Amino acid sequence: MRDFIQTIIDEIGQVLLGKEEQIKLALACVLSDGHLLIEDLPGMGKTTLAHALAKTLGLSYQRVQFTSDMLPADIIGVSVYERDPGRFVFHPGPVFTQLLLADEINRTTPKTQSALLEAMEERQVTIEGETRKLDDPFFVIATQNPLSQMGTFPLPESQLDRFLMRISLGYPSPDAERRLFLGGDPRAQLARLKARLSPEKLPAIKRAAKQVKTSDSLIDYLQRLVQHTRHSPEFACGLSPRGALALLRVAKTWAFMHNRNYVIPEDLQALVPSVIGHRVTSATSGSEGHAQTLVAELLNAVDVIA
Repeated sequence: MRDFIQTIIDEIGQVLLGKEEQIKLALACVLSDGHLLIEDLPGMGKTTLAHALAKTLGLSYQRVQFTSDMLPADIIGVSVYERDPGRFVFHPGPVFTQLLLADEINRTTPKTQSALLEAMEERQVTIEGETRKLDDPFFVIATQNPLSQMGTFPLPESQLDRFLMRISLGYPSPDAERRLFLGGDPRAQLARLKARLSPEKLPAIKRAAKQVKTSDSLIDYLQRLVQHTRHSPEFACGLSPRGALALLRVAKTWAFMHNRNYVIPEDLQALVPSVIGHRVTSATSGSEGHAQTLVAELLNAVDVIA
């Protein structure tokens, strides 16, 4: 199964050049049964990564371009009266898919953003008093632009917490950018990507990742990280139990992806910025730069061995 994982990474690497680490983080999020938030400037490859993940994993997907005038019904669906059957007929929205690409999610209002809360947490939606199950598997990959840009609405904390991980792609290296110039538009190459995995094989990989072992000393280290966020005056609030469980869950997947059946402290350290960076805020400043500094200080302040 690990061979499948490297094949997927290599396949996506054909269209997202020089971003193997970000591809691995995104794949770890999906294999951990979590939702992914990709935040970066426009034109950095956020949508390309989401499309590539859907294609290589063999998932059905829908793309929704979020705008300020969008309504919750545009995502979930709506019942429309049809004269022929003489009754209201439900027309499902794009959320009824295996992978929903919520493009520029922070360009719509908080009311519309909240339409995804139940879907992301419960894998179901309640419409007009009726609960409808979503596809299995179901993932949300959302992209957002920096809040400093015009026309954006900040995601509320409850919405951010639904995302297992948040990553940024950043500018490509000079070598990768040169290969990009010589290779042409990556979006044109998306059509040539092949499905390297099927949704039927995903549960087996998830089960294998869950079997990865954690030692008592590793759990002790995790608890010290969590307790530091709760007791340090630098943090406005500490990491929740759900956030701590999320970090442990992805760490097991990360270890599995690196051909180990046990988690090591370096796994936690590699994932802390992506898993808890959007879950904690500075007590002195809520700016993004301070949040990144906060995570770095957390790793420096907590010793691996007590």
